[in-house]
Amino acid sequence: MNVAEELRTLEDMNVSELRERYERVFGESTRSRHKPHLIRRIIWRMQANLYGGLSERALQRARELAKDADIRLTAPRPRKTTVNGTVRVIKSRKVPKSVNLPTPGTVLEREYKGRKIRVLILREGVEYEGTVYRSLSAVAKAVTGSHWNGHLFFGLRNGGKS
Repeated sequence: MNVAEELRTLEDMNVSELRERYERVFGESTRSRHKPHLIRRIIWRMQANLYGGLSERALQRARELAKDADIRLTAPRPRKTTVNGTVRVIKSRKVPKSVNLPTPGTVLEREYKGRKIRVLILREGVEYEGTVYRSLSAVAKAVTGSHWNGHLFFGLRNGGKS
């Protein structure tokens, strides 16, 4: 196999032809439509087929690395607690006071899917079920599992409706 000649041949092909060649070389189809990627992969596989792939030692090392890939490299940051130890702070950085939040000490309630949601506005964020969140939106996301505008969720805005 002449690599330079094969490379020129592949570069002259369109993406559909490259995908067909990929399927012949790898024995499986590809979803990629990125021409340079397909060319690199095909050339690599052709060379691996001709000259041999990775050594058994290299394959074993790759398996070892993949096994350790989910190991955490840094320790988690400690969670802050209040004096009574019941309130956890999710983010350790200081939460700025939002001018859009109600006055600290305000309790907001809302019914959601048969549950009563109660939050307490604090100087450093919003407390919900013993956890301090940075915003009403963060609480709404924790409750619903999807992004909500916190002010709309708790009825502090009418959402453009009169």
